Amino acid sequence: MRLPIGGRIDRSVELRMTFDGHPVPAHPGDTLASALLANGHTIVGRSFKYHRPRGIFSAGVEEPNALVTLRDGPRSEPNTRATSIEAYDGLVATGQNGWPSVRFDVAALYGLFSPFLAAGFYYKTFIGPFRGTSYWMFFERLIRKAAGLGAASVLPDPDHYERVNAFCDVLVIGSGPAGLAAALAAGRSGARVMLVEQDFELGGSLLLQPAGGAADNWRGVIIEELRRMPNVRILPRTTAFGAYDDDVFGLVERVGDATATPTEDQPRQRFLVLRTKRAIVAAGAIEQPIAFGSNDLPGIMLAGAVRAYLNRFAVLVGRRFVVATNNDSAYATAYDLLKSGATVTVADSRPAPGPVADSLRAAGAEVLPGHVILQASGRGRVSGVDLGPADIASGAGDWISISCDAVAVSGGWMPSLHLWSHRYGKPIYDSERNTFVHVADAGATLQCAGGTLAINRLAAAIADGYGAGIRAAEAVGCQAATSAAPALDVPEIGGDWSHTPLPPRSSRTVARNTFVDFQHDVTLDDVDLAYREGYAAIEHLKRYTTAGMATDQGKTSNLNALIRVGELRGDGPAPAGTTTYRPPYTPQTIGAIVGHAHGRRYRPTRLTPMHGWHLAAGATMTEAGDWMQPWYYPNAGETLNDAFLREARNVRSNVGIVDVSTLGKIAVQGPDAATFLDRVYVNKWSNLAVGSVRYGIMLRDDGFVFDDGTTARIAEHDYFMTTTTANAGKVMSFLEHLLQTAWRDLRVHVTSVTDQWSAVAVAGPNSRTLLEAVATDADVSAAGLPSGHLTHAEIGGAPVRIHRMSYSGELAYEIFIPSGFGQHAWDRLVEAGRRFGITPYGLEAVGAMRIEKGHVAGNELDGRTTLRDLGLEKFASKTKPFIGGVLSQREMLIDRSRPCLVGLQVHGGTGVASGALLYAKG
Repeated sequence: MRLPIGGRIDRSVELRMTFDGHPVPAHPGDTLASALLANGHTIVGRSFKYHRPRGIFSAGVEEPNALVTLRDGPRSEPNTRATSIEAYDGLVATGQNGWPSVRFDVAALYGLFSPFLAAGFYYKTFIGPFRGTSYWMFFERLIRKAAGLGAASVLPDPDHYERVNAFCDVLVIGSGPAGLAAALAAGRSGARVMLVEQDFELGGSLLLQPAGGAADNWRGVIIEELRRMPNVRILPRTTAFGAYDDDVFGLVERVGDATATPTEDQPRQRFLVLRTKRAIVAAGAIEQPIAFGSNDLPGIMLAGAVRAYLNRFAVLVGRRFVVATNNDSAYATAYDLLKSGATVTVADSRPAPGPVADSLRAAGAEVLPGHVILQASGRGRVSGVDLGPADIASGAGDWISISCDAVAVSGGWMPSLHLWSHRYGKPIYDSERNTFVHVADAGATLQCAGGTLAINRLAAAIADGYGAGIRAAEAVGCQAATSAAPALDVPEIGGDWSHTPLPPRSSRTVARNTFVDFQHDVTLDDVDLAYREGYAAIEHLKRYTTAGMATDQGKTSNLNALIRVGELRGDGPAPAGTTTYRPPYTPQTIGAIVGHAHGRRYRPTRLTPMHGWHLAAGATMTEAGDWMQPWYYPNAGETLNDAFLREARNVRSNVGIVDVSTLGKIAVQGPDAATFLDRVYVNKWSNLAVGSVRYGIMLRDDGFVFDDGTTARIAEHDYFMTTTTANAGKVMSFLEHLLQTAWRDLRVHVTSVTDQWSAVAVAGPNSRTLLEAVATDADVSAAGLPSGHLTHAEIGGAPVRIHRMSYSGELAYEIFIPSGFGQHAWDRLVEAGRRFGITPYGLEAVGAMRIEKGHVAGNELDGRTTLRDLGLEKFASKTKPFIGGVLSQREMLIDRSRPCLVGLQVHGGTGVASGALLYAKG
């Protein structure tokens, strides 16, 4: 089906590709779809529900049918659109949703049961008053197993991805005539411009024009000037998938996707978080299909796609064409088909198409005004169509049967308003142009241009884009360009690109196979049934029928569904409105969004100053929040159980040392710090003396326990708060939120000082003796440093602060050391403690000892427990208000029958496995 001349492909180079194991020769400039068509691959996929054969339908990202799995092994990527895959040497693709292949699919037998599988069939069949839950649960497993189209790889992805921040003054999305003109105007004005295009070749709708003509010359001149501008950055193969508040856009650049194996120094894809001052969406419009019987047969394509494959890729997808249209744009396709040697019959639903029809007749085509396709026929590919008058419901006129091997349809155009809608809501219906358009707002920082404004003439689109570029440049403070955009003189056909309503339904059409959503097998009958069952709201109808919920997100199905609902309601599509457009505009890989933030790089791994010492001592490390902490220190031959019991026994009988630098540490400072702490904690703090330390508990607004820790009063207006390791960031955000919103009058400043302080705890009967031997300039005796107090000292010349607090129930001290001296002080403590038999201990021993003493910790502070559940209600002050105090007294939270924390002693030598469940005896 490849023509011997023409197109924009490089015929001097042949690329070797395969589809389902069959060789598919291609050339640079091809897409996988154009190569498949050139090599006669008619069936490339199967539909979701009925497994009907599907061929290539479009030439862009709106493709609903040609979904393939690209590559194999760990690099396999399911549900990629063949129409958007750039051809490259070594490309391997396979069809989806068919067994043993998409050409012969056993599951096509599902189609025989289509009368019983209408919209919502599973609700009606498997759920009802006479069927129990088990009935649904059984069939749900089967339904879920059948769901989905492609299979994702479970192997680790060998490629890497980048995530970067980018900035510009003016972002132009789309490189069609309006987009190129907008970028040129903004670039000439001196603004920093970024032009992004999802295709690998710039030009947009200009690529539908015959190769080598005036359109190519104009396009080449503009692109060359843009590339010479240092302030303009052009990003092909880049999709703007989302528009967000504050003029932030999500872009994904396919850097290494056009190769079988990306090089090691090249990311496969790059995710750009772009911040711009102004944005221009010149994404064009999406051609819409026409509803008729068996309109999903392979060989039936959008008219614009037929023209794209002909002029851009030199692929003639048939020899005998029927062009079905309700607007002028399809006549350009008919003209180009005639020039390529094909025979053409045009069925125009309009009773008087005007001069375009006369011109096409003069060129040799047959034009049938006032006619529509009622039914297509064929097995595996369209082989003929039945035409009838557009007013067939009146009973007038006869059917006309025409033999053909390809059908080009054009049901009008829908402006690509997805990105605009991400920011500004739903479009509105324009009854004059019979399509949905955006709501104009001259002050918006995102503007539309060209086809996105339903402008359907090249000259007008170029002028509109150039003007949009000038306005955007002026808005960012640049001097508007004085020169005009180069003119483009291309003969254009007609001017009516509007959408007209669907033809009236007739008993002579096979309505059951009149498809609205090709991928999900949603028919007009399904839409009618949903409406009869009360789903008149378009959002409800979408979810009940799944129309518009396929991977193309309704780009070729929404408008026909909307028009049908409007007909059924009797008030047209305007009141029905569109469904909500949400990011992403097209599916994006999770890898691109994640970038390097996965595995150990998902978040920063924080190491304490003593981390190297722990590794040298043979510690087994574990994750504690964002930190790495020693789990236990095994001796030769010791298991976890052996090691932590040894460590705990030594703390109980002698002295142990543990690294607690991971605790959250927050400086709370200011004249109102005591008042602030009174409100944050359940217990009282304004009466805490300088030099004292107190244990405190915080609640959430809803009355559940949030966090616990100790806070020391360093000076009159200076407090030092510690939090649990896991909640350090949450507590900091909580405190800042309160000071910035609820209590802006309080003179308090909070600062995270977690990284500024190392922390070490020494515990056990000999802990005071150890400190007396190593700490100078301080009295750490029982009288000099009583429980709940602090003192300042030096260890090995390093300044430290010692808090007498116990976490394990033994005599214990927490020592806070400036992080730069953390390792130095740790070494001095370990060295001095050798004569006392000091042993480092890890988190397992810490957990065991605190459980023995009934001390709550992170396992119990899981966001579902109250003070009463934990036996901590006596800490709550009766004389002051505090956050969560009122809601903590809700009836259900103080119910005596609520589960509460209890201590258990396990008898016998086997112990209890972590996570074990307790059952009542018997």
